[in-house]
Amino acid sequence: MFWVDAEDHDWEEIRTATTLDRDFTPATVSLAPLPGAGVGPVGSLTLDDRIDETIAALGELLLPSDFTPDVIAALGRRYRAGATVSAAFAGWLEDLVGHHGLVVYDAADPATKPAVADLFAEEIAASTRTCQLVRQAGALMRQLGHQPQVEPAEDAVNLFYLGAEGRRPIRLRSGHCVIGETATCSVEDLAKEAAAHPERFSPNVILRPLVQDRLFPTVCYVAGPSELAYQAQLGGVYRAFGVEAPLLYSRVSATLVDSAAARFLERHDVALEALHAQDESLLNRLLERQLPPSIERTFADAQAQMAERTRALRDAIPAIDPTLVGAVDTTFEKIKDTLAHLHTKIVHASKKKDETLRRQFVRARGLIFPGGHAQERVLNVAFFANRYGLSVADRLLEVLPTDTGRHYLVML
Repeated sequence: MFWVDAEDHDWEEIRTATTLDRDFTPATVSLAPLPGAGVGPVGSLTLDDRIDETIAALGELLLPSDFTPDVIAALGRRYRAGATVSAAFAGWLEDLVGHHGLVVYDAADPATKPAVADLFAEEIAASTRTCQLVRQAGALMRQLGHQPQVEPAEDAVNLFYLGAEGRRPIRLRSGHCVIGETATCSVEDLAKEAAAHPERFSPNVILRPLVQDRLFPTVCYVAGPSELAYQAQLGGVYRAFGVEAPLLYSRVSATLVDSAAARFLERHDVALEALHAQDESLLNRLLERQLPPSIERTFADAQAQMAERTRALRDAIPAIDPTLVGAVDTTFEKIKDTLAHLHTKIVHASKKKDETLRRQFVRARGLIFPGGHAQERVLNVAFFANRYGLSVADRLLEVLPTDTGRHYLVML
């Protein structure tokens, strides 16, 4: 089951899609601002005719492949004028993996809210109990050397109120509930409203796992690092609400590479993590390996001879003027800097000469660490569907291991 958090209102987070352009540089397309964006839940935002321009812009960025027409057509069937943002995403996800049995659930569906009405009412009536339990767990984590994932405010109620003004937080102040900045009501009245009209409420990141597991009792929760960290702070909350906590299993961690990137890593004996840096230090080292051995030997000999001559000079100088010893050292450092500067110039000249290696380096780094970030945090699935076809998920399921204790390089 996949939970589509359609009640989230973080428009900036979901309005963009990043791919790699034809130079393997991260490039982003964005949805045009929609009425209510950033205020109301994303599930309530309806796409207009401008979505066609966005999809066309994405198509222009993608490196043309045999799969490009199918990918653009599939996106256009889901992301179309009149569809909500959440319905478009849910449909696109179903197209990719639904045939494997994945159930895609829209969390904004009001039909299921009555099943968790008592949980909403209890969160309000129990004052700040949930936040206290989360903070206590966070303090214990800190004692054990771990950084808590979340530190809720002391006056927070872990629900949002959904209304004409958008999605507003709820806080407990002076014995009353404050909705947004000004609306105030008693704890009792708001708890009664939650019990009678649960569709007006939405759980935040702390309460959401309990809502999920109440609605759909979960045997196992497959989570990423951040989600696992959240769960580490929620054991007491599950017990307080009487909800059975699921087993936890870390999702597989992998980087997708193509044959060109794999050959680059293997041929030059480059570790994956070495490409994380967004400078050219690694490229410089690779180029240095390709310099004629005589040049490197000459530089090494020159440095050794200069050091030897400097030591002899330092030994002789005190008999003439001891105050000049420092000048000898300073001069030697300047000569070393000059030699290093000359070496850098030679490396740069080698870069210009060997553009092939430079292109391979830039391409591999752009694919593996786009913009200096983990691939999974940047690249939209459309990039991979364009390279490997709409069946990319099928191929991944065939090759991804179930052992999640390490990071994998996967070549499709």
